[in-house]
Amino acid sequence: MFFKRIHNFFPFLKLLKLLIFLAIGVQLAVIAYTHFSGYYILQGYGHFFTRFAVGTSLSLLASFFLAYPDLLLIQYFNKFLPWGKRVFKRLFFQLFTSVFIAAIVAIGITLLSHQIKSFEEDLGEVLYYNSLIASVVNLILMTILEGAIYFEESKKAQQEASNLQEELSQIKFEVLKSQINPHFMFNSLNVLSGLIKKNPDKAQEFVDEFAHIYRYVLDTIEQPVTTLELELDFMRSYLFLQQIRYGQDLKFTENIGGELLSALLPPLSLQVLLENAIKHNVVNKENPLKIDIFTRGDWLVVRNNIQPKTTSKSTGLGLKNLRKRYAFIGDTEPHFKVVNGHYVVMLPLVMNEDQGL
Repeated sequence: MFFKRIHNFFPFLKLLKLLIFLAIGVQLAVIAYTHFSGYYILQGYGHFFTRFAVGTSLSLLASFFLAYPDLLLIQYFNKFLPWGKRVFKRLFFQLFTSVFIAAIVAIGITLLSHQIKSFEEDLGEVLYYNSLIASVVNLILMTILEGAIYFEESKKAQQEASNLQEELSQIKFEVLKSQINPHFMFNSLNVLSGLIKKNPDKAQEFVDEFAHIYRYVLDTIEQPVTTLELELDFMRSYLFLQQIRYGQDLKFTENIGGELLSALLPPLSLQVLLENAIKHNVVNKENPLKIDIFTRGDWLVVRNNIQPKTTSKSTGLGLKNLRKRYAFIGDTEPHFKVVNGHYVVMLPLVMNEDQGL
């Protein structure tokens, strides 16, 4: 479980390549320094390769003992001491823990190596120098890991942002497509055609509300949020058109707290819910459809009685898109449920900062 968590954070193969490269580099640097300084002179190529193979193996083993605690520390510090907020405090603790871990690992590996083959040099001196080397190496390793993790997270964030933008564009397209639905256009134009002959004044009002709907769509389709006041204004225009078609068979009530009118929600959220209610339920004189729109706390509630059409099939695309649009503006999702023969949708309202809610 521990290793799986670490490898999800930093893939094993990438870590292995990094540590092999680091172990080889450290051994070449140490062997070259000790030889040319006269501290430990090589006796030939065979001596070099033997020492290089043993030293690299031990260095690789030590680097694993360093890398896993380092990755665990980086995870912990990213959560509790992020760079953007507590830079100096994190720097101090990360330096201290890096050196401490390196010293413990160096002492353990050195004693293991001494058991395999005793050092000719003083053991205490070897422990000191190995701890010093391990501390420097671990600081380098920690820096490399931090840089690699930052690079990967930045690349991942850019990819996610690109995917979200593409998804948002698709959602906007679906919303716009629903607004220019041929059935809605056809029905509206049929109603308008009948009104022009029977009631020209009502026909003019119908055209005005129809134009208002599409003007609102064009004004808000590129915006992530709109105010509840504007959304309710759009809703009244939309229901006006529907009531021209259905008459008193379609009823709605509205009870909204005035203090919530400046609250925010995704544009055209109400249109999705109202369209679903009308599309999937019988609306006639014997079975009038009643839609109630009201607020409860900082939620907007849309409720309608259930009287399903036998021929209606739901794809769920509208509600799925609504959930996705809410995901772009906050962590709270809409709630959909059936209560006492009514379909109830609760939309979270995002409060403006100046509302203090």
